[in-house]
Amino acid sequence: MTAFDESVARLRAGHELDAETDALLAELTLDEKLWLLDGDDEFWPGMAEMAAGYNLRPIVMGAVDRLGLPGLRFSDGPRGVVMGASTAFPVSMARGATWDLGLEERVGLAIGRELRAQGANFFGGVCINLPRHPAWGRIQETYGEDPLLLGEFGAALVRGVQRNAMAVAKHYALNSMENARFQVDVTADEATLHEVFLPHFRRVVEEGVDGIMTAYNSVNGEWAGQNEELMEGILRRRWGFAGVTVSDFIFGLRDAAGSLRAGLDVEEPFRQQRAQHLPGAVEEEFVDRAARRILRTQLAYHARDLEPAPSPDVVFGADHRALAREVARRSMVLLKNDGVLPLDESAITSVAVLGRLAATANTGDHGSSDVRSPAVVTALEGLTAALPGVRVTDDPQGADVAIVVVGYTAADEGEYLGADSMADPALQALFPPLPEGSAGFDLSQAAATMGSADGGDRASLRLKPDDVELIRATAAVNPRTVVVIVTAGAVITEEWRDEVPAVLIGWYGGSEGGHALADVLLGRVDAAGRLPYSLPASEEHLPFFDRTATSITYDRWFGQRLLDRDGVPAAFPLGFGLSYTSFGIDGLSVSGVDGEQFTATTAVTNTGDRAGRHVVQLYGVVEADDFPRRVLLGFAPVELAAGEKAEVTVTGSTRPLQRWTAGGFVPAATEVVVEAAAFSGDPGAATGGLRLRE
Repeated sequence: MTAFDESVARLRAGHELDAETDALLAELTLDEKLWLLDGDDEFWPGMAEMAAGYNLRPIVMGAVDRLGLPGLRFSDGPRGVVMGASTAFPVSMARGATWDLGLEERVGLAIGRELRAQGANFFGGVCINLPRHPAWGRIQETYGEDPLLLGEFGAALVRGVQRNAMAVAKHYALNSMENARFQVDVTADEATLHEVFLPHFRRVVEEGVDGIMTAYNSVNGEWAGQNEELMEGILRRRWGFAGVTVSDFIFGLRDAAGSLRAGLDVEEPFRQQRAQHLPGAVEEEFVDRAARRILRTQLAYHARDLEPAPSPDVVFGADHRALAREVARRSMVLLKNDGVLPLDESAITSVAVLGRLAATANTGDHGSSDVRSPAVVTALEGLTAALPGVRVTDDPQGADVAIVVVGYTAADEGEYLGADSMADPALQALFPPLPEGSAGFDLSQAAATMGSADGGDRASLRLKPDDVELIRATAAVNPRTVVVIVTAGAVITEEWRDEVPAVLIGWYGGSEGGHALADVLLGRVDAAGRLPYSLPASEEHLPFFDRTATSITYDRWFGQRLLDRDGVPAAFPLGFGLSYTSFGIDGLSVSGVDGEQFTATTAVTNTGDRAGRHVVQLYGVVEADDFPRRVLLGFAPVELAAGEKAEVTVTGSTRPLQRWTAGGFVPAATEVVVEAAAFSGDPGAATGGLRLRE
């Protein structure tokens, strides 16, 4: 057994983690400690490999063979395992639309198994950034616009992944601009930080997340990867985080020694700035601090009660493909339905399936989260397979129903790393010198595989003119036209929505998205998704957004909160979604506050004629100056047969009802009204009172 194996064995026998960490640290030489602080691959060979294909194998950081230390073996996410040929699950925003934490934990379990089966142990895919504006290019990687939704889904993914791997949350903090992410300084006051943009990171820390990845952007004048207040002040001292901090790739810090002093443990992914500059500016106190955290995190993971090691055949196996299908169909949000859906299979003889994206394998952007799934079921393939014997055509005239699939691809939104970014002298200065005798390196090729020259922050929140023209032309010849929108963020539909009877958000649906779409359209499952964000009726109702800005100030007003403040109705509010049946909520009993939680119990009845799934959403209505009018406090899904009535108890959090004042939280009001609702602002909500302070 190696020294590391022996330490793990002693931990499993009951020894103390901190003592074992210190003992292992004492066996490391200074050079080995420095080796832990960045990736194991030399920079230029690593870049060349990345240019040939991003994250094709685990990216190893800090392996020490002499002691048997396996190192942090990184695989990206979050829509699945980026390595190999893995299962592409629906993007995180689609999963947020399920409002189902148990389902997300199952996704995390599957991702962890596929990751571990391919030799990785460090999953960098718990993305919980809050999208201040729906044009953000990487909005597909996060779960919704609400801090509580983000925190609970992030915690669920952490729980699932940790049965097989270490889980890493990102990008800490205030990251919600893509094109300018390497240049922009985001400023926010303390109250905005602690009430809005940090609560979800605090929640995953409490869940025991193993790692935190910092953001590229600057926060209040200091790059996030070397921001001492964020890392040592808030993350460590205030929240008690005991795991490892890692930079975002290549451009995640600008000062090797400064980042170490500020609390960044690992520079990802290669030997880059620290390999150049730390040996000549070493401060052993900070080297030891980082090395101790890195060792402690790995020891804790390897001593954890993990699942038995999965076999390689779990990767894109039947169980995970079935789970991807379940998630995709649970996520789809029915915005409008004038009696067309669900389709009656027995009465259909012909279906028109058309649109730019009907036959396109479209699981999301082509940046660092891209999963190389061996197969992707398109909308056309899914509907064709589900309707054997039915004529499937691209001519809507005369067809029993027309399905128009429109929306976005990686060319429209996603991670952005164009040649202009790589050509920035300030960023190129972060690279080590080219090896002597080298003929050079094609940075643009690396950029094309590590990110995308397309995508980025969306230039428009509306469908392309050609899509709108197709929708109108189809509706003109077929009154039973269903529009399926492929998207991650909000889409404004005001100019065409009244012309069609049904609109469904289908998301980037993963490997099995086409089969799932057929399941929903044909009513084999209920339309069960609920919006994880609000859909505005106009761009004018959103915060200011400039995707080229180099400085921006964030406040607490965005999404549903901004609409409520301004008295502007949403086109579709946070939490909205239609079902194929109907539900009633009756009565609400609210417990007292216990710590920072309470429970609320209501009766939910399926008042329709078929089984369905409802999401009970708890909102707190607050009367306070400069505070959101209505905030999400908790949620719980429930499945009911036709006519069935069930009592549903939802655990609510009082944190969204707290105001940051003078370095701590206090209730924003003495008493609030709690609503058990179908969506934010639901007029049919059941209500009760909750007292926060005497």
